[in-house]
Amino acid sequence: MTDATTVIADLPARDRRDGMTPAGLQPRALLARRRALVFALNALTVAGLAWGVASVFSVGGFSAPEIVILACFLIGAPWTVMGLWNALIGLWVLHGRRFGGSLRDACPVIDDGDGDEALTLRVAVTMFLRNEAPARALERLAAVREGLDATGQGERFDLFVLSDTDAPEVAAEEERVFAAMRPRLGYRAVYRRREKNEGWKSGNIRDFLRRWGRDYDVFLPLDSDSLMGGETILRMARIMQRRPRLGILQSLVVGTPSQSFFARLFQFGMRAGMRSFTAGSVWWHGEACAYWGHNALIRVAPFRARCRLPVLPGEPPLGGHILSHDQVEAALMRRAGFECRVLPVETESFEDNPPTLLDFIKRDHRWCNGNMQYFPLTRLRGLVPLSRFQIVSAIAMYFGGPAWMLMTLAAAAMMVWPSEGQTLDLAFGVTMFFIMFSVSLAPKIAGWIDVALTPGGVRRYGGAARFAAGALAETAFSMLMAPVAAFAVTVFMIALAMGRRISWSGQQRDLASVNWAQAARAMWPQTLLGAALTWAIATLAPGALIWASPVLAGLTLSIPFCVLTASPALGRMAARVGLCATPEELAPTPALERIGGGGGPRPAPLRAA
Repeated sequence: MTDATTVIADLPARDRRDGMTPAGLQPRALLARRRALVFALNALTVAGLAWGVASVFSVGGFSAPEIVILACFLIGAPWTVMGLWNALIGLWVLHGRRFGGSLRDACPVIDDGDGDEALTLRVAVTMFLRNEAPARALERLAAVREGLDATGQGERFDLFVLSDTDAPEVAAEEERVFAAMRPRLGYRAVYRRREKNEGWKSGNIRDFLRRWGRDYDVFLPLDSDSLMGGETILRMARIMQRRPRLGILQSLVVGTPSQSFFARLFQFGMRAGMRSFTAGSVWWHGEACAYWGHNALIRVAPFRARCRLPVLPGEPPLGGHILSHDQVEAALMRRAGFECRVLPVETESFEDNPPTLLDFIKRDHRWCNGNMQYFPLTRLRGLVPLSRFQIVSAIAMYFGGPAWMLMTLAAAAMMVWPSEGQTLDLAFGVTMFFIMFSVSLAPKIAGWIDVALTPGGVRRYGGAARFAAGALAETAFSMLMAPVAAFAVTVFMIALAMGRRISWSGQQRDLASVNWAQAARAMWPQTLLGAALTWAIATLAPGALIWASPVLAGLTLSIPFCVLTASPALGRMAARVGLCATPEELAPTPALERIGGGGGPRPAPLRAA
């Protein structure tokens, strides 16, 4: 057991002396220049926006609410601005060949898996379970097995089902389902359940590596909702084989087609916008990219020796074993002298998205708890600067929601109880509002442009009419959900600071409904705040209602929003007409076909499409 500032094998491996990254893929000086450019672009943009916000309020001096607004803006804006520049750089990388943009230049390993080279690596495919529906999870693992066998090199891959289930009835069902599906999983497949769940998922991984790690070159961690195609895994394994100093290779994960109305809306925006955003971040992250905890290939030897997580001092929720292990493991892998890369293109790499708003918030709380544990890890020795920045960013991004909520309350107070002599530059203020609104929408807009510029891109979404309808629906959905989620994480962070613990149980994956009583129990604080703010502004500052309406609507309508977006009937209707359908729903890949297509009924054709 180690403390928060010392990890086993603490001395970092030396980088190459020829100025290249560990795998020899790019000059480190080139990446340093890119990072300096991105830092400058972000810093100048934040400074310009901050100047604009300050100029709106500086007429007649700053009041207390105006100071709060400016301070909160400086906390929340950098992550919004970073999304803007990642998306714009990504568009250039993907479509700016005339101006020097190149996907291969951003991700030098992108083509290394091509060809028919025989695989010599031994690969362990590991699926992690904790109180999940076993039949659903193992059906996906069987589809992975069948896909690997279809490549002709399935003998290089072994399957492991690694359970942390502590519910006896679920554990018994796991064993029964595993035995029944053994012919499809392969007779070398292994099922192991831990009696003690020390360390959560990261502890489960360490136990696997201790028992079986020496028999494999790389391993592929899958969550219970993960699905990957055999050709995708094989291509990634060939990349790892060709690049022995590549420690982690992360695939771009997209949402499995769903009939859940909430999941459809949520993942449509992610599917359209993720590629340009990821391509932009990969361009400057280079050899120190992120790892998302699943659907990635990891080199066993350095991971076993150098990536053991520290145990934090103190008790949970902020002490003890780390919940969000992935970002720390990527930082430790890079410290060990190995590269971490992300493939910024869609392949057969899938995960399920939460089917309801309540499930989304529950997942977000777990991630928030894990990221708030990172404070002591900022002092880990030997991390490369970008890895340290990523850890700090993982913490800071969760302060964005509380900052925007506090800014909203301060703005409402300023409208309702204006201070004596308070004067605003209204025209300039309106201009700044639209500028900030455009900045926040930039990743979505970049995603739409990427789809439009990609040959056949719009057609893959069902045509221009369906794509436009999906974009409008998802934008409205995001605007309504943003204040609800920001308020939820604000309340959770306050509770976390007071010692509230969360449980790590099985997650809801399938189509589910939320009744009005459930929604009211969860959303009454948002509704109460929204109703109070609406009444106060309508009564005392009615002219400001139009500007405050996106936030007020999201909060006030949070209960019906929660119920309606979880409606199975609406989900089925959206699937029938193709609203927010993703390319994989309209043309299922082989992996999706093996689990039944994943998206339910195909939409009827549109005459205008």
